[in-house]
Amino acid sequence: MKKHVSGFTGRVLMIRPYQFHKNEQTAQNNYYQKDADYSSVDRLTRAAQDEFDGLVQVIRRVGVEVVVHEDTNEFVTPDSLFPNNWVSFHPHNEVVLYPMYAENRRKERHPSVWDSLAKAGVSIKVKQDYSPFEQEGVFLEGTGSMVLDRAQRIAYAALSERTDPKLFVRFCADHGYEAHSFRANQTVGGRRLPIYHTNVMMSIGPSFAIVGLDTIDDNEERLSLIEKLEKSGKTIISLTEEQIERFAGNMLTLLGSEGPVLVMSSSAFNALNDDQKARLEKHAQLVHSPLDTIERCGGGSARCMLAEIF
Repeated sequence: MKKHVSGFTGRVLMIRPYQFHKNEQTAQNNYYQKDADYSSVDRLTRAAQDEFDGLVQVIRRVGVEVVVHEDTNEFVTPDSLFPNNWVSFHPHNEVVLYPMYAENRRKERHPSVWDSLAKAGVSIKVKQDYSPFEQEGVFLEGTGSMVLDRAQRIAYAALSERTDPKLFVRFCADHGYEAHSFRANQTVGGRRLPIYHTNVMMSIGPSFAIVGLDTIDDNEERLSLIEKLEKSGKTIISLTEEQIERFAGNMLTLLGSEGPVLVMSSSAFNALNDDQKARLEKHAQLVHSPLDTIERCGGGSARCMLAEIF
């Protein structure tokens, strides 16, 4: 029996990539993406598939149920292994679809995903579809754009080209969340530029919050976020920009057979100092797996690969 913790789940959707490589469309504003030294896309894909399979094994081992959908070659979708950007799951069998910045990522919303979920016994009764906003150049990329505190009904968003402030507020009104937005930046070529997704610099657990406070340049916005997190009962564990570069903010709390587990990449785990690890271990079991290829070329990590099923 899994221990029940409000707002968290022990079941996730993961999509195994058919073809993986750097997506030049997303690299326009995802500055964590890098070129990889591989002789072919096939070798790059095999490396990403091995990392994907390794993460699946690690989280299944701690009692998390994983529904794996195999991507196909119907479309070129190099980021298909990051489903949390185009879909989120909610109580009462509700699914929400989101507008995506990159045109080739819009093809990830494929009917075959619903077939895989149905085979796993996942019932979907209600779909709310924000994806038509793509035609207006308005984007909100799921739980990449938003970090949801489902228990406290607070949604956090770092505004960027991929996270429209008005659509964020509309999502919150539609789903009963309090909206809390701010601006988070990273240093790129000596300039301060928006971090593309909130979940790169922030993660919410049952009783803690991991957040890159140094990325919030505006002092009032930074203090306001600290106040909101503390009032909601979170112990704040702050990350440096260097740790965020190694994806230490891209973590997700799930429910394993023995209680909460905090899932991350090995790069993220190794980026944490001993004090941070000790503080986090008071709240959850830390589990990690190497995702070097996926992180380097995809610019995302463990949290991006996990779509929570409620």
